[in-house]
Amino acid sequence: MAAAGVVAGASLVGAPPGHAAPAPTDDDQIPPDTLPGGAYDRYVAKLAAEGKFSGVVLLSHRGRTVLSRSYGMADEEKGIANHEGTAFSLSSAGKPFHAVAILQLAQQGKVKLSDTVGTHLKGFAKEIAEQVTIHHLLSGTSGLDSPDEDVQRVFQSRDEVHEYYERRARQAKPVGVPGVPDTAHEEAEVTISALIVEAVTGKTYWDYAQENIFGRCGMTGSAFYTRPQWLTDKHIAHPYMTLADGSVVDAVRNLDKSSPDPNVPGKNPGRAFIDAPGDGGFATAPDLVRFARALGDGTVLDRPWAEVLTAAKIPHGPAVFGAYGIPVSIVNGQWMYQRAGGNPGVSANWDIYPYTGWVGVILGNCDGVPLPEMIGQEMQAITGAPAGGGTGG
Repeated sequence: MAAAGVVAGASLVGAPPGHAAPAPTDDDQIPPDTLPGGAYDRYVAKLAAEGKFSGVVLLSHRGRTVLSRSYGMADEEKGIANHEGTAFSLSSAGKPFHAVAILQLAQQGKVKLSDTVGTHLKGFAKEIAEQVTIHHLLSGTSGLDSPDEDVQRVFQSRDEVHEYYERRARQAKPVGVPGVPDTAHEEAEVTISALIVEAVTGKTYWDYAQENIFGRCGMTGSAFYTRPQWLTDKHIAHPYMTLADGSVVDAVRNLDKSSPDPNVPGKNPGRAFIDAPGDGGFATAPDLVRFARALGDGTVLDRPWAEVLTAAKIPHGPAVFGAYGIPVSIVNGQWMYQRAGGNPGVSANWDIYPYTGWVGVILGNCDGVPLPEMIGQEMQAITGAPAGGGTGG
């Protein structure tokens, strides 16, 4: 499938939240590997030609789109190709939005990061209500463990999804000490954060985030779409899931089919009517660049609160740290903020390089996408660092 060409960019990505950046100079050079025909472009084209990538990649530098490529089909049945305006499922790459929502409320003085769960929500076990704070939830240090998910269930309404995940969050058990680092963000942490947003604002998490994050950032192609919209809206990519026998199906049109992937056995993302509160959503590649810009220029959070979001809090490895909802890394002497997500037929990742004004987006709708390798190739093209793979989500 031929790739779409380079298009003009929009607004400037602001200076980095959380860290002082070198002043831009007039002689900033665009690394040749990021340009059309460069090493990164050739690498992605080769993946697509080998059937290992279907989707969109985008590189933006200081508000200008340097590289934009689209491969494969958004909806094979209707003959709709992927393009820059296609919205893709984000899976866990949408989790930082719940952290942004909480920090907006903290900025307004409506919550404190030291508030316990019981400050805003009733009915939780005493050890959770009185000991787990909002900071613990956002930093992945709550010590909570979620029960196993019923991946076979097919949901039919927003209310059904909300009731299910709220009940699961209330069934979470403390298995560790709050404040002790953990590399995983448990589902319960995300759901409880979203429930706090709802308790404070009186709106569903989905509606709050649509208005106060997507709306404020100008993310006009992004939303928490429902399954009926996924089936009918021509600008939403369908997930193409590989089955145990090697055949590939449109997951959202084949809810009876399941993934054999050992990381998510039996799952089919189409069974969700809407993504769980605090998680997921759909976005276009340019919209994720707009989100990055809004983090840097005070649009979505005042600059000090954006710094709270991205500041390194928990060490997870050499030069890799946990922030609120995202890992942050030091790559070749500069910060990188990054979040990845995946599901059967779904791959998503966005990277912000605040020192240099770069933003990279990878959105895919097929299985077999080597996402860590792609992130590594992007990092190498932008920073010159060896392509050792991404930091993960």
